[in-house]
Amino acid sequence: MFPGATTELHHRNAFELLVATILSAQSTDARVNTVTPALFAKYPDARTLAAADLAVLEQEIKATGFFRMKARAIVGMASALVAEHGGEVPASMEALVELPGVGRKTANVVLGHALGVPGLPVDRHVQRVTTRLGLARGTTAEAIEAELCAQLPPDQWTLASDCFILHGRRVCRPRPLCEKCVVRTDCEFYLAQAAPVRPPVRRRRTS
Repeated sequence: MFPGATTELHHRNAFELLVATILSAQSTDARVNTVTPALFAKYPDARTLAAADLAVLEQEIKATGFFRMKARAIVGMASALVAEHGGEVPASMEALVELPGVGRKTANVVLGHALGVPGLPVDRHVQRVTTRLGLARGTTAEAIEAELCAQLPPDQWTLASDCFILHGRRVCRPRPLCEKCVVRTDCEFYLAQAAPVRPPVRRRRTS
């Protein structure tokens, strides 16, 4: 269904993807993509972003929502990159999640799409699709990530996440379009909804 699936966030390197992914929280990739071209032209690396005027930056990213929190996060992240990693994005989960504004999902996005390190980001779409299909039983993103990674070879982790995300956006929405889904016959959610309702068994009265 999704040949060539990949992140829809526009980026040219790991730093740009890291910033874009932080900005995408509670926003859409399309909205972020309208903001980042001018942003990256002005702040092309961690050093320039770390030196940004916070009030000015807030206005530059305002369209992505939660702009005050996000401005502090990306300036803090850039400052940490400069202070601790020579301005470069580290290629390890442990180092990435130590950066301000970076959790496992963001780290996995950057690792898998920009640094060549297997990662399986779990967002609300991945969580919804995989639990409906019956591929995962966990109730947290980290638990679902562990379940999915155990079922797939590492070189498929990032692609699998991208496909689940696109499927969640286009087909398996909160109100799912099951009639358009090519895997509905393997989907626990669909099969449960489609199962015929049996009438209750009437017992004969005995005298």
